[in-house]
Amino acid sequence: MSDEPKAPEQPAPPPLIEYPTVYGFKVMGKQEHGFAEYVRTLFSRLMGTEVSQDFIEVVPSSKGTYISLTVSVYLLSEEQRKSIYLQLHQEKRILYYL
Repeated sequence: MSDEPKAPEQPAPPPLIEYPTVYGFKVMGKQEHGFAEYVRTLFSRLMGTEVSQDFIEVVPSSKGTYISLTVSVYLLSEEQRKSIYLQLHQEKRILYYL
């Protein structure tokens, strides 16, 4: 046994995101007919409420091959955010997400 005093436990760091909050998910896919509506419908289903076009920013790539959407939604918890990311990972039409 050591007689050295133990260092006091450090308090847990504060969370990086404080909930509830408006959070922006960035989703990218091929620039094809209906992709933006597909993403809007997906988020409406995941959120359990309609997601308005007003909360979606659409930016096409410079060559027009891909499209990036930033979808801003109101999240209540970290578990909800992680659940949405897990679902985005399952979607074949979504090529990349942040």
